[in-house]
Amino acid sequence: MTVNEAARMIGVGRTKLYELIASGEIEAVKLGKSTRITTSSLHKLVMQRRAPG
Repeated sequence: MTVNEAARMIGVGRTKLYELIASGEIEAVKLGKSTRITTSSLHKLVMQRRAPG
C-alpha cells in the first residue's frame, strides 16, 4: 500500500511512518520512484505494540 494509506491505517503522519521505515520497524519496497509498505509489516508492528510489556 502507499505511504499515505499505511500512515492513515495505523494513525500516524507520513513523517512518523518514514521514521518507522528508517528504523526498520516497517518494511518498505521501492517500485521505481514509488514507496510501498507491506501490509504484513504493519500487522506485525500493531501486534508488537499491543502486546503487554
